[in-house]
Amino acid sequence: MYGRLTGRRLPFLNIAPEDKLKVFAICGGRNGLYLEGSICVIPCLMLVDTGANFTLVRTDLAQKLKEKFIFTAPNISLKTATGEKAEMHGKLDAAIECGSRKLQHRIYVAYITDICILGLDFLQKFNFTVDQENNEIRTGGEEIPLFSASAEH
Repeated sequence: MYGRLTGRRLPFLNIAPEDKLKVFAICGGRNGLYLEGSICVIPCLMLVDTGANFTLVRTDLAQKLKEKFIFTAPNISLKTATGEKAEMHGKLDAAIECGSRKLQHRIYVAYITDICILGLDFLQKFNFTVDQENNEIRTGGEEIPLFSASAEH
């Protein structure tokens, strides 16, 4: 099942994420589809997760980007797909490289299993199409391969 993400609007995206930040799916254990890319020139595997409302980066990667990392009060937490809470530690405006494109986007920092989760906010903002049938993601005429992290690539 795949489809165009453009045009889908989430009403709560019009409010400041600090007021009401919710993540409905955080996938761990190397399940799902990943793409190879980089965040601020640091190479990483990014989980493509249309069930996550926001783009997230793991705390240890964000700490390598100290000059870009904006710490926030620890009173904001994420709700995972399993109902658990994960504390958010900050945010950063980062250059995310996917295929040949380098895109500026605000990402949130939290203790998560995957290094990076590309959420619906990123996918919509940059007009990505996720094609699970062909294991690829498309944007601007470019097709970027997706793979399962458990598969050899």
